[in-house]
Amino acid sequence: MTRVTKEFSFEMAHALEGYDGACSRIHGHSYRLWVTVEGEPCASASSPKRGMVIDFGELKKIVSREILTRFDHAFVVRRTTENGELTDAMAAHYEGVVTVDWQPTSENLLAHFASLITPSLPGGVKLHSLRLSETATSYAEIVFT
Repeated sequence: MTRVTKEFSFEMAHALEGYDGACSRIHGHSYRLWVTVEGEPCASASSPKRGMVIDFGELKKIVSREILTRFDHAFVVRRTTENGELTDAMAAHYEGVVTVDWQPTSENLLAHFASLITPSLPGGVKLHSLRLSETATSYAEIVFT
């Protein structure tokens, strides 16, 4: 197995509904996301992809479509019965308000990102790990194999 990794960056705001610290406030991060996939490099002598697990351009298209177009410059918040009216009002006035059923922590974002990326990967290529940094000194990582 060979692993390849592509790094992405995006800007996103969030708030942790009901959290007991500063992250309960609306705030933003400059996120960095590392997507690592694994597989056997193409061995076909006639293929232009010979020697590649996946074309980096194809991986970029998948992550751009599934993650960046949805979350770059978005505000992500967990929808609750207490904030439903507020999030609906925000979404009516601003683009990029994303409500989710879970707390938008780095850990939960990674699990969600994996569920979006995995179905789009070509045959023989699987997601190995995701790493998401929300500050220069902190990141969460999920490893699948």
